[in-house]
Amino acid sequence: MTRNSGVGIYGGTFNPIHVGHLRAAEEVAENLGLDRVTFVPSAEPPHKHASEHDPIAPAEERLAWVRSAIADNPRFDVDAIEVERGGASFAIETLRSIGGKIAPALPVFIIGHDAFVELGSWREPDKLLTLAHFAVTTRPPVTRPSLSEWLPAIYRDSVEIAADGLSGRHRTAGTWIRLIEISRLDISSSDIRARLREGRSVRYLIPSGAHTAITCSGAYRASARNEQST
Repeated sequence: MTRNSGVGIYGGTFNPIHVGHLRAAEEVAENLGLDRVTFVPSAEPPHKHASEHDPIAPAEERLAWVRSAIADNPRFDVDAIEVERGGASFAIETLRSIGGKIAPALPVFIIGHDAFVELGSWREPDKLLTLAHFAVTTRPPVTRPSLSEWLPAIYRDSVEIAADGLSGRHRTAGTWIRLIEISRLDISSSDIRARLREGRSVRYLIPSGAHTAITCSGAYRASARNEQST
């Protein structure tokens, strides 16, 4: 295990939070030796759009669910910065704010490989890799994962990838990127929302501390009768 005393930032919609999120955060923290992982629920995710059929729960509710979900893990905490800021949530603003609080240390930004490949479309992408280290999570059965294949074009000249494709370093900022394979849990927020709409159980898919609040919220159009049976 590599020791990297510091703070991990785990941003996301958490619509809703589920045990896969918690397990990913736990495994990254263990792998990198992080002291803390800070969950940062978004207010309005700019790359995701709600629909009448598949809504995004109100930000304040999602924030409360995350707080309840992580309450029993002393290494986890929550920062409400994006919800309090309101409007579209941009990682660049969050990294500048949280990074400023822990300077001169740099945070570790935790991101799935599917989102990592889209970094070039995020706000101020050229600055993102200068403000934080990046832990890029993958789940088996990804075959021969490689940062060389996933690195957005905008970083081709500024990031040097190791020969094995599992890590990289920003040539001027000195920040690093590492691929971290986490346990495969076949759980997704979209599946949980579908189950709630259909009145099916989500027990053991979402954290017990947030189960009642999520199923009784009505945010995903579960009927009161079905919520009682989950």
